[in-house]
Amino acid sequence: MNDKPTMLGATLTSDTYLRRLAGELSAIDRESLGRWADLIYRAWEQQRFVFILGNGGSGTTASHMAEDLGKGTLRNEDLRDEDRKRLRVLSLTDNTGWITALGNDLAYDQVFVQQLMNYGSAGDVVIAISGSGNSANVLNAVDWANRHGLHTFGLTGYDGGRLRELQQDGLHVAVQDMGMVESIHLCVFHWVLDDVYARTNRVGRYGAEQR
Repeated sequence: MNDKPTMLGATLTSDTYLRRLAGELSAIDRESLGRWADLIYRAWEQQRFVFILGNGGSGTTASHMAEDLGKGTLRNEDLRDEDRKRLRVLSLTDNTGWITALGNDLAYDQVFVQQLMNYGSAGDVVIAISGSGNSANVLNAVDWANRHGLHTFGLTGYDGGRLRELQQDGLHVAVQDMGMVESIHLCVFHWVLDDVYARTNRVGRYGAEQR
């Protein structure tokens, strides 16, 4: 029996696939997207940490998001400014020593929550990415964060799994295809990044009202 997840590209032509992708992007809940941006902007305002985590493709998405948020919320001319207010952001998927030690000595479901126990504080933000919504290490981290006063925001696909039930807020992509789910998570994130950039630098649609 083949239990491999649905791969839309295996059955759809490129034209049909792209039209399906465009449709799913159009179906994204704009209010969820806005709340995601609000959460990150408030973290910047309050100098709280933003922790991002996920497995596999979602793990590399976490790395991408952390890099973009760390550097991409600053104007190029401000990058060398030591006094410039910055977003405190960290991908928990990138600490190889931590992950391999915890996976080896405890269990793989501990690789994120144990890091949060060291780094996280009430008021910080956890962005948890899981296409299935059922990754045990992600769920453990979100459960701990909820119980210790952190704000949790999940990015899910399929039916959302347990993460959609456990998270405080989130953005859901109701697609039964992991590749498309992961692509949409990263695609819409770039609007969030640009929105936060515009706010922190008082440019674009935020420029006139804040000057």
